[in-house]
Amino acid sequence: ALNPEPVLAALMASRLLSAAGVDQESLLSGETKYAVAVAEIEAPYDITGMATTATQTSVSGRKTAVYGGQVADTFLVAAMLNGKPALFSVDAKEAQVVGYAMMDGGGAAELLLDNTPATLLLADATSALQDATNAGIVALCAEAVGAMDVTHATTVDYLKQRNQFRVPTGKFQVLQHRAVDMLTEIEQARSITIKAAAELDGPDATRTCAMAKNLIGRAARLVAEEAIQMHGGIAMTWEYPVSHYGKRLVMLDHQLGDSDFHLKQVMKAYTP
Repeated sequence: ALNPEPVLAALMASRLLSAAGVDQESLLSGETKYAVAVAEIEAPYDITGMATTATQTSVSGRKTAVYGGQVADTFLVAAMLNGKPALFSVDAKEAQVVGYAMMDGGGAAELLLDNTPATLLLADATSALQDATNAGIVALCAEAVGAMDVTHATTVDYLKQRNQFRVPTGKFQVLQHRAVDMLTEIEQARSITIKAAAELDGPDATRTCAMAKNLIGRAARLVAEEAIQMHGGIAMTWEYPVSHYGKRLVMLDHQLGDSDFHLKQVMKAYTP
């Protein structure tokens, strides 16, 4: 089932807090809601291109598309400190937070910082940020597989019920072929997600996660588009679940790096 709650933010925050050796009791109990602020308008996926800067006690800059930021109590902010990506903790009450709804029903925020008081957690957070991103990618891939499963099952069920020329549309061979193509893409997506999860704590995690996110992004878009095409007009209505699954599948491609970005990462990994 689609869940608009900020689970991704909690997962990534947990990995970062573990790396920083910070107690997570308040996160696990739900007492404190965390959000991870890394992306910027000019550097949506690459931490080395961040313009946000920091001193030992403050952070200045703008973070964009902070998932779960609209309800966060504490932000884990990535910023450049002495030329390296560092990790800071910022109280939401000290920052300017502009929350908004995303197209898939979830929430995010813009985080505006201007010499905002901050607590340094990691002076060199490059590895920790990459690890948290990898974990987030695996979670998004798993979510995408589940969403594609439901979308495909809903489509097949519709093809069995919808009649045209007095026969179910599922009897038409061309639609059968398209439904099988969807299933093939889903099974590939499932396999690469299992592979990425298995490699998550290994030395090849970043490359494998990039491969998974690239494949998932392409498969999710295809499944969403095919489902809507085979349903016809009903799939575009607010009341029908496929419209919401379609939007979520398209949105998943843009979170934590789209398919084009991750294709470049894979190419870099294989370039001598």
